Amino acid sequence: MSILTTALEWLTAPMTRATKLTAAAPELPVRSDRITNVSPEAALSLSTVYRGVQIHATAGMQLSIRAERDDVRIPTPSIIERPCMEMHRPAWIEYNITSLYLDGNAFWVIDRFGPGTRRPGTVSNITVLDPNEVTVKVERLPLGRKRITYYHLGRKITGEVKHLQLLRVPGLDRGLGPIQSAQMELRGALDARDYGAMWLSDQSMPDGVLTTDQVLAPGDADKYKHVWYGRNPDGSKRTAAEGAVAFGTSERLRVMGSGLRYQPLMLKPSDVQFLETQQFTTTQVARLLGTPASLLLAAVEGNSQTYSNVEQDWIGYVRFSLMKPLREIEEALSELLPAGQRARFNVDALLRTDTKTRYEAHNLALAGRWKTRAEVRADEGLMPIDGIDDQPEPASAEPATDPAPETEPTA
Repeated sequence: MSILTTALEWLTAPMTRATKLTAAAPELPVRSDRITNVSPEAALSLSTVYRGVQIHATAGMQLSIRAERDDVRIPTPSIIERPCMEMHRPAWIEYNITSLYLDGNAFWVIDRFGPGTRRPGTVSNITVLDPNEVTVKVERLPLGRKRITYYHLGRKITGEVKHLQLLRVPGLDRGLGPIQSAQMELRGALDARDYGAMWLSDQSMPDGVLTTDQVLAPGDADKYKHVWYGRNPDGSKRTAAEGAVAFGTSERLRVMGSGLRYQPLMLKPSDVQFLETQQFTTTQVARLLGTPASLLLAAVEGNSQTYSNVEQDWIGYVRFSLMKPLREIEEALSELLPAGQRARFNVDALLRTDTKTRYEAHNLALAGRWKTRAEVRADEGLMPIDGIDDQPEPASAEPATDPAPETEPTA
């Protein structure tokens, strides 16, 4: 079968294209999947990627969500307290964030209370689908409008769907995630890790090299190799009469002639593990996922980490990395709430400093009368106390001062 015939069959039989491609793989110039395809599962096998995604998910799932109207906090609706009946709220938030970072997309199927119930039309459940199982079909309409249809495992979704995207790129119907956008970098990191791990266990790696300045006749290289490992020149094992005990592979002394020299292939442990490459990969992944290098335990060259700049790193992380998936969830939830209500994550919990500094800030807010005691207790996650704001202010403890010295009257 010629290459032209195989290519024509491949083009004219799309339903069996995978089978044809597999059968004709040696004849067709097919680009390797090692370069083009790094799945989320393969990317997560890198410890830095796993840890980076876990940091985002852990940071998001510990946050509470509150409802507001005109920037004033109101009682939290039940759909925010527990968006999905199949999982608790922290797990629901975690599933959304990992979907966005691993696939770039998160898909919600919205269920509402039907007629005849106490709250007809209000949202009763939000199910998060596996983004790998969702297909997006977009029909282009005039004036830039679109008609979007969603399919789950090949079946059309007839209910209400919310599509969250980590990064919207013009021309793409799905969001773009970090793993999808950085395939080459991740493939290089996987190859470097696998190469280092297989170096010591790979039987094809030579222990050393026998060299000589003399010209070797055909077959001499194999003969010297067999003799080096205690075999006969033809490769057969030595018998006891030939000195197999006296000259076995366990013997460390070798006697060579014909100008042969032995040079072992020795690598330092740092070279075998590719420590510099791993450090560079960690920095790349931290940049790709938007995770502070300090949280990945990665030292950035030329940057001395102190308490103050690490704290600034975390503030920047919340504002410019974590807020993207949180904002997607906030806006999608707000569209499901009654008119005028908005959902907000309490990100102040991630920006808390040490206990002493936080309490001093609470005292300043109370002294300035722009915050109540009940609000301070809510910020700290404490149970409310009825009438706490009606209690008198405690007497402020002022530092004792020495009395002013008496002065003699002047004449």
